Amino acid sequence: MRDLHAKAPDQSRIAQSFRRAMRSYGNAASVQAEIAAALAGDLAAAMTAVSEPLRFDQTVEFGCGTGHLTRALTKQFEIGALTLNDLVNDCAQTTALPSTRFLAGPIETCALPQNQSLIASASTIQWIADLPGLFSKLADHLAPGGWLALSGFGPRQFTELAALGAQSAAPSYIDATTFLAMLPSNLQVHAVHHRPVTLHFDGLAPLLRHLRDTGVNGAARTHWTKTKLIEFEKDYLARFGQDGRLPLTYDPIRLIARKAP
Repeated sequence: MRDLHAKAPDQSRIAQSFRRAMRSYGNAASVQAEIAAALAGDLAAAMTAVSEPLRFDQTVEFGCGTGHLTRALTKQFEIGALTLNDLVNDCAQTTALPSTRFLAGPIETCALPQNQSLIASASTIQWIADLPGLFSKLADHLAPGGWLALSGFGPRQFTELAALGAQSAAPSYIDATTFLAMLPSNLQVHAVHHRPVTLHFDGLAPLLRHLRDTGVNGAARTHWTKTKLIEFEKDYLARFGQDGRLPLTYDPIRLIARKAP
């Protein structure tokens, strides 16, 4: 279970980490790209199941990053007015599309437009300390019958690193049960998926490079020395090594919900 009083992360550190990773993120973040595509597919399936046309007049996407989810949504749906948000100002250029508005800053404090047909975000909510507060805000800004499509990560996220004492966790790695319990009562759940994905690396150096290139170590404060790296890799191999390779577990959760008409 998640600590509901988790300390808010240093957003300036997180923004700096993702800003550094912007050039490499598109190629390195293969798991996040797959999550975004799957989330858009989940939404299309849920809407088709209730005979809803695949169209949104007003859409907000927060934590848009370099555009994995933006591209997945615009490929599968007809989207009218689109408002994009990210903590990193530079994302305004990487996700630029016709008829879009960009809002920079934390989603918790951004002034969102009202009566949205869709609010969506992929691989972002783990950075939000007050998830119940955020979910309440999102529900308030959805139009009646509007859709919510979100993904985050569960408690098994980077379980190997956590077991070895690495201090890089985001504040809100929550399980699916906790996720659902935080939703306002006027949101009806249409789909939830929670299944881990494991990547494998040929050593600690490429694994750490992957974390750096995807910006997901934004909360990390570890100072690596050569001795620490050697010892950490040795422990990693001893406890989790698979045929001489190092596994790294991602624990994505995807949710589709709809506001009561």
